[in-house]
Amino acid sequence: MSKLLPRVGHRRVLQSASVGVMALGLLLWWLLPLEEEPPGGTIRFSTGTRAGVYYEYGDRLRKELAKDMPDLEVELLTSAGSQENVARVATGKADFTIAAADAVETYKLGGEGADRLRGVARLYDDYVQLVVAPNSEIRSVADLRGKRVAIGLPDSGVRLIANRVLRAAGLDPEHDITPYSDGIDTGPKQLGKKLDAFFWSGGLPTDGLRKLARTELFRFIPIDAGLVAELHRERAATRYYRATSIPESAYPTIQKGEAVPTIAVSNLLITRRDMDPELTEWLTRAVIRSRDRIGAHVHSAQLVDLRTAIYTDPLSLHEGARRYYRSVKP
Repeated sequence: MSKLLPRVGHRRVLQSASVGVMALGLLLWWLLPLEEEPPGGTIRFSTGTRAGVYYEYGDRLRKELAKDMPDLEVELLTSAGSQENVARVATGKADFTIAAADAVETYKLGGEGADRLRGVARLYDDYVQLVVAPNSEIRSVADLRGKRVAIGLPDSGVRLIANRVLRAAGLDPEHDITPYSDGIDTGPKQLGKKLDAFFWSGGLPTDGLRKLARTELFRFIPIDAGLVAELHRERAATRYYRATSIPESAYPTIQKGEAVPTIAVSNLLITRRDMDPELTEWLTRAVIRSRDRIGAHVHSAQLVDLRTAIYTDPLSLHEGARRYYRSVKP
């Protein structure tokens, strides 16, 4: 009996080692498609203004894709924002993009090629940021009456949500304010000059505002839960808005330990149903796997999560994205 015990122990060690190797092999199979050749070709990725989060995220993702798919060329296109991005993908002018869920839902109500749109991943939330000079008399959205207000570029997600917020506060965006089309690239420079206030909707912190905070003071105007409730009465796309706060850590030198009530809306990575499933699967994998590396530079990207990425409402998942999520399902 005593002679058998070492053999049994040795056998158990070998069995345990085999199980470990098999588990490691399965993990690598899930994460790295070792038997597949990386897709190649050229894709167009529509982003946003260069001072916004969409562009920075797209630029960082392009670098990550180059590691996994060296034969894939990614052409970055700047844009006004969500509304233009959705239209570009639906009509074939771009292949992938990031867009806010409310803009996607709005486009689905009658935009050309809307039925071809598909989801790839839910990414992170945009936060509405209504900015004024520190000594401004403006204290609420209603106080914007008669003021010079930047509401974003014509085809941006900012314009879409700013107009809705203004109406919810009882203001006509065309008659009760003097509207300007400045975005995050020009709005901060005009604050206190030609502008009394400007709207921005983006991930936290947005680079354009973070840079402004280094040299200039400004103040956020709260968008309270009452306005969010009023927005929800419109139904349809406004159901994607949720009441939240800009955390005190977003712009610490500006907020000085105070959170600011506002609205958030989720951002989606989207494509068309005719996009190659294999390429889309590889791209989805890269989005999830590169979260921490991109998040080290784009703070909002840290919120990309495998558990929530699959929820791309109001769009159904692209087949390639679905393949990836199924492959990593526990």
